[in-house]
Amino acid sequence: MPIDRYAVLGNPVAHSRSPFIHTAFAQATGQSLVYERVLSPMDAFEATLRRFAAEGGRGCNVTVPFKFDAAAICPRLSDRAMLAGAANVIRFDPEGWYGDNTDGIGLRTDIEVNAGQPLVGQRVLLIGAGGAAAGVLGPLLEHAPAEVVVANRSPDKAQALCERHAIWAGQHGSALRASALSEPGEAFDIVLNASASSLAGSDAPVPGSVLRAGTLAVDLMYGPAAAGFLHWARVRGARAHDGLGMLVEQAAEAFALWRGVRPATAPVLAALRAQLAAEAAAG
Repeated sequence: MPIDRYAVLGNPVAHSRSPFIHTAFAQATGQSLVYERVLSPMDAFEATLRRFAAEGGRGCNVTVPFKFDAAAICPRLSDRAMLAGAANVIRFDPEGWYGDNTDGIGLRTDIEVNAGQPLVGQRVLLIGAGGAAAGVLGPLLEHAPAEVVVANRSPDKAQALCERHAIWAGQHGSALRASALSEPGEAFDIVLNASASSLAGSDAPVPGSVLRAGTLAVDLMYGPAAAGFLHWARVRGARAHDGLGMLVEQAAEAFALWRGVRPATAPVLAALRAQLAAEAAAG
């Protein structure tokens, strides 16, 4: 009997820790599956996705820069994927592919559980307006922060994201506005970097005044890519937090969508942090 296949599709994808995470989840829950990395050419995402499905794939994660494309391909979407306009997980159902977005609930769980920071009543700065930001905004608003500011290099893109979430924000009592990167406001309770600045090796694309002592500053990236932003936050007295917890938490949601069981995340997160620390020590 063929073993169930899953994968993460993206470009780049060689750095992805998803195979480690999902293999650990499978072992912990007694599931039989294999999980791979699939590099998609920039101009051939749909063809790559369809080939993986035709070769027996049961589902996949989707990472940069294809999350908007993934949502457009799927004939069936979860409410949160529809709101985001982006999908990071697909299940290849016979009745039609089903797209979901687990980024937001993964980040929200990491913030509130792993970092111990409630969202309700907080002022939040979300940097970026691409697929990552689109995926997390709805679930963040669901827990009623007082205000969310979406700051982006192209303010019109941030404005479009805010307009798509305006009714949702109002339903949860949250103020929502767009901003340029240069003037987003000051002294936020939570600052989230969902921009491409970390991939470019930069620290932060916003003024240091967005932070105050004790601000929770989260880069959605992890490892060396997040180092610049985390250093920038620490030297300004903020609590620096990388995206590794979000990665594990969103993966658990995807695993539950595929397999019908939600694995425990704490052991896998601890193992992954130990793995990264060992790699850093080795040079």
